[in-house]
Amino acid sequence: MASAQGAEDRPDAEDTTETEEAIYEEVMPCNRMELSQRLAVEELITTEASYVHNIQLCVSDIRAHLQKKQLPDLDLEGLFSNTDDILHVSIRFLKGLEATATREHEQLLCISTLFQEFKEEMETVYKIYCASYEHALLLVESYRKDPRLQEEILETLNATVPHTGASDLSFFLVMPVQRVTKYPLLLGKILENTPTSASAYPALQAAVRAMAQVNANINEYKRHREVATKYNKAEHLTLRDRFARLNTHSIAKKTTRLSRLFMHEAGIVPKTEDRVYDDLEEKFQYVVSSVAVLKENVASYLGHLEAFLLPTPHKCELQIDEGPAQQYRRFAEYLHCTVFPEFKQRLDRLVCQPLCSLSDMLVGPQQLVKKRLDKLLDYEEIQERKSEMGSVTYDEEAAMNTYLAINALLVAELPRFNQGALQLLGQIVCSLSTLQRDLAAQVLHQAEKELEQMPHGRMPLPSFWKMVEDTLRQSGAQLRTFCQTFETVTPSPVTQQPLNPAEERKVLSLVSKHGPDKLYQVTSNISGSKDLDLTLQRGQIVALLQSVDTKGNTSRWLVDAGGPRGFVPAGKLQPYCPVQSQQPGMQMPALESSTERRRHSYASPEAPRPQVATFTPAFQVVAGFSFAARSPQEVSLQAGQPVVVLEPHDKKGSKEWSLVDVNGQRGYVPSSYLVTVPVQEPTGWSLPV
Repeated sequence: MASAQGAEDRPDAEDTTETEEAIYEEVMPCNRMELSQRLAVEELITTEASYVHNIQLCVSDIRAHLQKKQLPDLDLEGLFSNTDDILHVSIRFLKGLEATATREHEQLLCISTLFQEFKEEMETVYKIYCASYEHALLLVESYRKDPRLQEEILETLNATVPHTGASDLSFFLVMPVQRVTKYPLLLGKILENTPTSASAYPALQAAVRAMAQVNANINEYKRHREVATKYNKAEHLTLRDRFARLNTHSIAKKTTRLSRLFMHEAGIVPKTEDRVYDDLEEKFQYVVSSVAVLKENVASYLGHLEAFLLPTPHKCELQIDEGPAQQYRRFAEYLHCTVFPEFKQRLDRLVCQPLCSLSDMLVGPQQLVKKRLDKLLDYEEIQERKSEMGSVTYDEEAAMNTYLAINALLVAELPRFNQGALQLLGQIVCSLSTLQRDLAAQVLHQAEKELEQMPHGRMPLPSFWKMVEDTLRQSGAQLRTFCQTFETVTPSPVTQQPLNPAEERKVLSLVSKHGPDKLYQVTSNISGSKDLDLTLQRGQIVALLQSVDTKGNTSRWLVDAGGPRGFVPAGKLQPYCPVQSQQPGMQMPALESSTERRRHSYASPEAPRPQVATFTPAFQVVAGFSFAARSPQEVSLQAGQPVVVLEPHDKKGSKEWSLVDVNGQRGYVPSSYLVTVPVQEPTGWSLPV
């Protein structure tokens, strides 16, 4: 019975063992999958922490160390691009990943949600970095060829990150590119070790697809940027270079585009319409024209400011110690030396430089817009051929893709570019208006300070205007009195101002060469401003050669000034009318020949000299202003008083002072106080014919 019972119990034990083995075999795969899942999650978090640490080293240590070196040939912005933005996003993303560890059962769902939340930010920052990564590698390669720069870079790496063993900046620069491409792989590994029945499985699938789409968008953006970089460069080609580029293919392509454009304008073939792009381009062209107009106006404004600063009234020597004239001089000096130079400097820094930078920024998009039109014409031509033949060549397919890439890039980038350009343009205009307001306030403040020091500074407005009227009336009366005094001065033959010997000889020579009817007198000072123009003083005698210049202009006359010949304004000349006198003076050369002159010069002093017609110049010197003598060597003058100039300079040869005779008194007076005026004919007689 015992043996039978033992035989019966043995099958039950065997069944139990088989059941336990089957359960163990079922549990082991689940444990392995769960373990692999945990390891994949741990790998995601730990590698993200290591990545953030390395980016922090790159930004805070390596870049900062290179900035302190201030190497002019090192383009830090081109090397590190928008690493700061990547670091900012990655730090926040890492905090979110670490926070999921506390939610054990919902960790996978939280990780999936976190990727969905950060996908747009990641795409924004990483596509900019990846698009400029090739440029950064080119910079690194160029720095390798420069021993000095390469030595500085290696010294920086050894000083900041010696534990990494990095021998080049590319060790760190490639990390963001590798990281963004690894996110779909890490998520896929977690997904592989997650049962399909798990609640987080659909969310993980969505996260994998989202990060894969992010990488696809980054690659597409990078391709668009490469196309834009190829076509948006403004080429400055010479005529020879342009001819060198011509070949049968380029001529055929340009001819096809031109004929297609003509057919568009003639309405033979319809244009490809893109409302979104057309609106964006219209706004862009508006920005371009606005920047061009503002740049032209600012340049004109600067030109006017330069012309305004040319006169320097504060440098004029005023023989006035104090009073409004000196206050105005101080005010003008403050404006010219302080206010306007500072304003011009601020205008250049806050308006001109940003405006020029904005204008340079527009060149690239302008080239791209122009190239898009060319590629659109090619695209329409290829599309038409494709509809007829059913297929296109590889090159034609590439041309179509180029147009689509340029169009997609412009549609995506022009809105942001237009918005940024308009904001910058608005800031420039605001800066210009602010500068104008500050200038007006500064000038007004200084003017008020000067006004307070004047006697009428605090005078009521009615009293001020009454004072102005009285002052003007008094000045007018003084001016009328001076004019009347000046007009009533009647010169007599005795007080006429004779010419000095040198002037006599010059007038004699002019009369002998050109005749007395060709002589003219300068009525006011002439300063030659053009080639062949003469600079003459008031009262000089010249002879007319031609009453027209080389261009037929009758307002400029060609004259002989007794040696130099040139052009002078016709309005500053008046006919010179000599007065006949019985005193020996300038003898008319027509009355005696050169032989007779030589004979007369050797005649005895006692021989009587024949009475001949002589000519005295028809002008005299009078005092234009009153002058009070301040020393025994000077003589006083009254306005309008005739004087005789003895020497047009002082003992040192300075022409600022002249030696004159005034009513028998001799002394020096300022030359600028003397005026040469025509002699009026005495009443009751006239020149003999």
